[in-house]
Amino acid sequence: MSTTRIDVRGGSPGGAPLVAVSHGPVQARRLRGGDGVVRFGLVASQALLLAGDQVRLEVLVAGPATVEMIEIGGTVAHAMRGGTARWDVDIRLRDDAHLSWAAQPFVVAAGADVDRTTTLTADVGCTATLRETLVLGRAGESGGALRADTHFTLGGRPLLVEHLDLGVDARAGWATLHGHRCLDTVTTVGHRLPDDPGALQLAGCGSVLRWIGDELHRSPVATPQPRRAQVGGAGGVTRARVPR
Repeated sequence: MSTTRIDVRGGSPGGAPLVAVSHGPVQARRLRGGDGVVRFGLVASQALLLAGDQVRLEVLVAGPATVEMIEIGGTVAHAMRGGTARWDVDIRLRDDAHLSWAAQPFVVAAGADVDRTTTLTADVGCTATLRETLVLGRAGESGGALRADTHFTLGGRPLLVEHLDLGVDARAGWATLHGHRCLDTVTTVGHRLPDDPGALQLAGCGSVLRWIGDELHRSPVATPQPRRAQVGGAGGVTRARVPR
């Protein structure tokens, strides 16, 4: 398994955060910051995602620090001729850390077979805003198979636990994509999105906003700016649904 690690730790009061990065097939390039924000641009250093690839991204932010992740381009999981691939993200937020990650589309081409996991553990007082955009198939394709697992924890208690089986047959059901090919999601941890008919307010302090459709450019979902933690519950398990 090839791992990219990003480690940002808040320095002394008024001092710059300490940053350490190790690169895998996804490289994290430091971008010009400002306003106390540490910014990274993520870019693939090789063709991704192919059969047998096992990509892992680990992000640790220990505050007080604010990190913004920007993906330079989308990722395409190519036809795998019977093989499989993995894409795993592990995020840890500690001590008043704040993270915003605006992902580009993750496209699962016809013939691809991918397992994707996103795990986030955060202390109370930390916040995260993450956008995940899944597209099943390139233009004119029905797309391959994708299994996406999400496990978010806030203050040591589960906040969001979800398993999506987006296999070719499974995603046709009304409870998943109902035959559509695009799933665009913004999830917040440690703060809530404004009340909206399409937003699911979690039992703990967090929200899920989703759109499903066939033409991604029509998605109304945007990545909100990161916010500092609000007072709210940190417990309870809520399984996200897709608003219709």
